[in-house]
Amino acid sequence: MRRDDSRDDGAFIATHTAIVRPALVPEIELHLATEITPIWQASEDWLRMQGIEPPFWAFAWPGSQVLARLILDGTIPVAGRRVLDFAAGGGLAAIAAARQGADAAEAAEIDPLAIAAIHLNATLNGVIVAAAEADVVGQPRRWDTVLAGDVCYEAPMTGHIMPWLRRLAAEGAEVLLADPGRAYLPKAGMEAIATMRVPTTRELEDRDWRDVTIFRVK
Repeated sequence: MRRDDSRDDGAFIATHTAIVRPALVPEIELHLATEITPIWQASEDWLRMQGIEPPFWAFAWPGSQVLARLILDGTIPVAGRRVLDFAAGGGLAAIAAARQGADAAEAAEIDPLAIAAIHLNATLNGVIVAAAEADVVGQPRRWDTVLAGDVCYEAPMTGHIMPWLRRLAAEGAEVLLADPGRAYLPKAGMEAIATMRVPTTRELEDRDWRDVTIFRVK
């Protein structure tokens, strides 16, 4: 999809979203799509004409909400650690890690609008999150904690990321995957450590809530 190089990503996000506190993490504000924002109402044809990938960054997905909640509650310790929020969307988990004293909070995304949203959201919450448009899959371990929220939604995605996540875990990183019951979650080498129910919306899911389980990848 071709990007419109004249577009100011930050201004676009500010115009097409609203500042919202996610249901499970009201301590954090994010630029999100809601029923009254233009990007929620936009058609796929309009997004394609604007050179915009589906705006997954504009929603606080259940997996990221649970990771952020457990970080803020201290259940997932991050103080003094180098933390990666992988496939971060708007950077919710990375922002929570930065708030809780992570030595470094990094968010990985391949969508330039997501990167812009991460920077806007971090500024909105008064924290610093490093984010650059890049596919980090395959890169050597430089993190102590790797967070992945709701990433096993397609077979190709799961096949692409899981060998790398398992390698990071074998090399000593704590790799935590938050899954709300997606079909392509691997069964082997996963230790369930927590489950939490998250309110959701019918526009995103087929029900009003999702039970999200946090798995430690082995």
